[in-house]
Amino acid sequence: MRKSRLALCVLTACITALGAVGCGGADTTSPDPAASLLTLNTTEPENPLVPGDTTDAGGSKILRTLFKGLVDYDPRTAAPRNAVAESIETTDSRVFTVTLKHGWTFHDGTPVTAHSFVDAWNYTAYAPNQQQGAGFLSVIEGFDAVNAPDPSGTPVANSGSPAARTMSGLRVLDDHRFTITLAAPLPSFVNRLGYLAYAPLPKQFFTDRAGYLAHPIGNGPFEFVSHATGSSLTIQRDDDYAGQHKPAIERAEFRFNKTLEAAYADVVANRLDFLEVLPGDALVGGRYKQDLAGRHFTRAGTGLQSITFPLYDPRFADPRVRQAISMSIDRQHVIDTVFTGDRIPAPGLVPSTVRGATEGQCGALCEHRPQQARELFDSTGFQGPIEIASNVDSANEKWLTAVCSSITAALGRECRFQPVSTLGEFRRQINAHQMRTIYRTGWVADYPSIENFLNPLYRTGGSSNTGRYSNPQVDALLARADATANEQESWSLYQQAERLVLQDMPAIPLVVPGVQTGWSERLRNVTVTPFRDLDLETVTIA
Repeated sequence: MRKSRLALCVLTACITALGAVGCGGADTTSPDPAASLLTLNTTEPENPLVPGDTTDAGGSKILRTLFKGLVDYDPRTAAPRNAVAESIETTDSRVFTVTLKHGWTFHDGTPVTAHSFVDAWNYTAYAPNQQQGAGFLSVIEGFDAVNAPDPSGTPVANSGSPAARTMSGLRVLDDHRFTITLAAPLPSFVNRLGYLAYAPLPKQFFTDRAGYLAHPIGNGPFEFVSHATGSSLTIQRDDDYAGQHKPAIERAEFRFNKTLEAAYADVVANRLDFLEVLPGDALVGGRYKQDLAGRHFTRAGTGLQSITFPLYDPRFADPRVRQAISMSIDRQHVIDTVFTGDRIPAPGLVPSTVRGATEGQCGALCEHRPQQARELFDSTGFQGPIEIASNVDSANEKWLTAVCSSITAALGRECRFQPVSTLGEFRRQINAHQMRTIYRTGWVADYPSIENFLNPLYRTGGSSNTGRYSNPQVDALLARADATANEQESWSLYQQAERLVLQDMPAIPLVVPGVQTGWSERLRNVTVTPFRDLDLETVTIA
């Protein structure tokens, strides 16, 4: 049974106070709770904190502190390494035998077992549960039986019943061993296993769903404390955490600032401890280097900013419309004027920092060719203004307004920015397929592979294919690439698929952001991961 952290803290405080004043006991000063609290900024989670139903940036960032999968990723290189798994063995890249480490528990004290993973994955994959991360499990044998797509490629949800409730490719051997059989060999499969859709779930999730949703239970280095909707979410260190890297900090609070500019001002003034991305105003003239002297960091990013078309809206059905808009955008001018050069134009759908990426995939379609763009656009007969929507709680308005100005100048057609107040509301509209405008999309690698930038986003029925793009040739190439025995040999097939998608232009790649972060004077041992997270397992407070 766990000891109360409060009782332990009170006892420690009393011993410290008595040690300071001898036996008199006259000094009743209590330690400042804020001194042990690390604060950082993110966006409010779109959904309740269920790993298989979370694909938004804010929710994912929080869940990565609450859960630990079979593997995690080195905070400096993103290389996968065993976490809950003792070993993951295969001889053919199709059948994997997983052995779990002993001693792992969830935050309620119940053990992490083979069933914790298998039951969670089956729940996520089962179509009627409508989990956003289901598509990440599609490589497992039997996925189609639990998540069969209809003829349009959309997975079955409330309409119809899948043929099975569990995937045939998952088999529990005992409490600490299970096997995974894939539909086809996939040498890069282990790379995926640190992603949230592959996290385990405790028994309470299945027996008391309401209780879990009110107080999520994970197996990671931190446990859930409270969530003040619209304001913040607090976590605290799990002192029984079985992982190798045990955090030094006691508590952390994720704050949902209304604007990135306000969060930046708080970091400069030491009212906020960490900000994962700096607003455009702070980049002008390198202002942040003076504001945050000695407490900022820049690295090459593993993400991409783009704008996506709702292809279920017939106005955007003509690929020439999409190609023309892409060529109308002066990406370098946007970068120079808004980001003062601290970004690079996107060369394709996959950043060059990702394994398997290659340069120049987009070619002329991503170059600024205003005359060609206007001629092509005018030939389509497109009616009405062009609108681009985005949330405004993570500093997107200025740079997308600059994108709109570029479009207007090139095409002679008004382009307007449409603000949405929060990322959560924006994502709800996108996932409900309610968008009637072009909309901003961003993607940061879930795991370090070119495949991660293609399958979820552009395969028919992909888990994050929110624009409902579909091309059978792309699907076939991706399937062949997935099944290629040698990972490096698969890259050329993924690259071919990428070029086909770019010709269709269901989304326009715009910029590859660097990772520019800032922190307060209190923090020490700051490591920013390739996924833009502050590594809470190693950071300390002065």
